[in-house]
Amino acid sequence: MPVIKCKMCGGDVKISDDLEFATCEYCGSTMTLPKKSDEKILNLFNRANHYRLQNDFDKASCIYESILAEDSSEPEAYWGLVLCRYGIEYVEDPSSKERIPTCHRLHESSILNDSDFKQALAFSTAATHSLYEKEACRISQIQKEILAISKKEKPFDVFISYKENDSSGSRTKDSVDANEIYYQLSDAGFRVFFSRISLEDKLGQSYEPYIFAALNSAKVMILIGSKPEYINAPWVKNEWKRYLELMKNDRSKFIIPCYRDMDPYLFPDELAGLQAQDMSKIGFIQDLIRGVRKIVQAKNDEAAPKNTPPVLKRAALFIQTGDFEKASQKIDQILDSNPECSEAYYLSWLIENRCCSIEELEQVEDSDAFDSDNWRLAMQFASDSEKQKYKAVEDAIHQNEQYEKSLPEMIAKLKDESVEIQNMEAEEARKKQKEIQDQFDEADRKANEERSRRMEIKVEENRKKAAKRRNVILIGLLSLAIIALGLFFLLRQK
Repeated sequence: MPVIKCKMCGGDVKISDDLEFATCEYCGSTMTLPKKSDEKILNLFNRANHYRLQNDFDKASCIYESILAEDSSEPEAYWGLVLCRYGIEYVEDPSSKERIPTCHRLHESSILNDSDFKQALAFSTAATHSLYEKEACRISQIQKEILAISKKEKPFDVFISYKENDSSGSRTKDSVDANEIYYQLSDAGFRVFFSRISLEDKLGQSYEPYIFAALNSAKVMILIGSKPEYINAPWVKNEWKRYLELMKNDRSKFIIPCYRDMDPYLFPDELAGLQAQDMSKIGFIQDLIRGVRKIVQAKNDEAAPKNTPPVLKRAALFIQTGDFEKASQKIDQILDSNPECSEAYYLSWLIENRCCSIEELEQVEDSDAFDSDNWRLAMQFASDSEKQKYKAVEDAIHQNEQYEKSLPEMIAKLKDESVEIQNMEAEEARKKQKEIQDQFDEADRKANEERSRRMEIKVEENRKKAAKRRNVILIGLLSLAIIALGLFFLLRQK
């Protein structure tokens, strides 16, 4: 019988052609199975699972891609790509012994919107469709939790990527170099993410939220390597490959490869076009600090708000006084000379909504206000700081709209609660009245019992008195009879 490795624990799972899913006897997990169970396909899946279980997601992805090259309708291969893209590793819960997914490659986009996930659903059967969907929903919830934590983290200037331990568990020379660079950059005023120190207060927690936040905020990644195998180690490669992806969408981000005791041409092909720095070179650290400062300063300058032109200020003042016509004229002048002025489009949008201030704008309760060319252009040409300001306004309007929509429900709920309180008060009053009546009834009962008891005592006393009087009379009569009898006998004797 063919055997495939469990996606969760790596144990052997026996399968057959008629099975769509199976349960692992080692970890108890239910897993979907490939449509085909021929030896070649199963060997590829087992090899891909091996790399994925070792957290070498890139090698595993390549094998899943080769499976799809042979059969583009294999849902299990698409699902394997999804697990690699999000860096899913299954770990055992100590209490329940259940295999729980953890995410090592977080993305802003939900797994439920992933194109490969949708392909897996499209080619799956009814039975496997529900299993894929259930697992994706579980991973999506983990995504949300990680993103919520990462958004609370402060931004970093520099991310240091390096291998901490070698195969024997000893600390690498790369770690020592990274430690030195961390302190040098920190002393120079930069905020540096160095996992050995930055994560030391996160023991017992998932590191992914903090790594994700640091990768996204850092303007520079310093990649340290003294051996090619250290640079290609799964966790190191995971970091620099993710950063390369971020660089595609943000040209202000840079990777600076730093090497020692190795040929720089041994860096992976993906890093071949980057200028590497020799750590053994005299003055290396000074050159590194200077280079980092130039990159970070350029990024800060880009994010810094530009000086507002006087004409723009006048337009804003006209809007504050409600003179929208003059404000529009000034804005047209600005856009004629600078058609990419985000603030001008934003002020035009204020005029559209007849708002004289931010406070008035935030009272708008209709999110259709954002369905505007002026708003779209303002967002398109906005700097980072301007986008934050516009996002705050957008959030306020959405909150007002949600509040307005929920107001009837809230009022109805309050009415229901009021009626419920009145009913409770009426019920409480009835209970109190009954309690008082019960007290009166109890007092009346006790009074009647006391009257009955006293009447019985009085009757008993009268009975005893009557009996005593009878006894006295009887004794008197008996005494008279005795005297009379004595007189009778005395008279007869005489």
